[in-house]
Amino acid sequence: MKDLAVRLAALDPDAGAALRVIAYFDRLAESRAGLQTIVRGAAILSGCAARLADRDRRIQIRVQPDGTSGPGAAGRAELEAATGEPDPLWMSAPAGDATLWLERPGPPGPVDAMVLERAGAAARSVLDRTRGHAAHPDPALVELVVDAAAPEPVRLQAAARLGFNPSDSVRAIALEGGAVRLLHGAGPDITGRAGVGPAGPPADLPDSWAAARIALRFTAESTDQDPGPRIVHADELGGLALLATTHTEPIPDERALDRAAATAPWMLTTLDAVAETASLRAAATVLRLHHSTLQDRLAHTLPVLGWDVREPRGRLRLQLALALRRLHR
Repeated sequence: MKDLAVRLAALDPDAGAALRVIAYFDRLAESRAGLQTIVRGAAILSGCAARLADRDRRIQIRVQPDGTSGPGAAGRAELEAATGEPDPLWMSAPAGDATLWLERPGPPGPVDAMVLERAGAAARSVLDRTRGHAAHPDPALVELVVDAAAPEPVRLQAAARLGFNPSDSVRAIALEGGAVRLLHGAGPDITGRAGVGPAGPPADLPDSWAAARIALRFTAESTDQDPGPRIVHADELGGLALLATTHTEPIPDERALDRAAATAPWMLTTLDAVAETASLRAAATVLRLHHSTLQDRLAHTLPVLGWDVREPRGRLRLQLALALRRLHR
């Protein structure tokens, strides 16, 4: 391989350099080198800083062209470059669920393209064979860390196998159907109906899971017959969470809402907008109605509900009725 690279370099410098890149990363793969070594190789061979990031595994590696890690001593500008978001103009390549960047605007030349391809493949291989914070964690371990009946040392051991440190801030997510998900930091976007528990150390995940399950009961389908939020944070429920511990049978106000739903298809969405906005004008904006049209609609709700939602006391009664209805459903 070395002789071939020398001969190619005499004929085509780019081809010879690309072949040396292939040989370099093949050696790293054979020696089962780690991510730091792979990113260092990418930086040295490309002659510019290289970085690898995987948010799910909480991995962030940056190496300078001289092979040293981090921002180095170039000053504040380079420190900001090291810690800020990657420039969209930088050359990059996927490395499984991670991304590898060369901190130089593209498009990449033949050598840079080969560095990205081979380094990305080598990094993906490392991520696939190591545990870290798996992009798709073992469901059995996830269920264990939120199980209040399991001893704390066992739960912490399971959390460590999922990639969490004892000081990490993590929250439990209760999904529709009973599934549990763990969210670390910003994490990926949540889709579908979900209750979000409060953030805390892994040792507190059972409490976060219990709160998330309560929050899930306050979610709705966001349809005409079941308007309301599809995602509810337990932190934002306040005293409403107590309703989940005491509510058993539907009360007359809930049955009034069911009658309203049967009266007209717009009833519940209109009432939900009134309950969730700061004023009737804001509700009209959300519903894309003229203010006078909303007033007419609310006049029709009075004989169906039995109370006036345009008054402060009636609005509070409506908010509680909607919350109880979601719990019951």
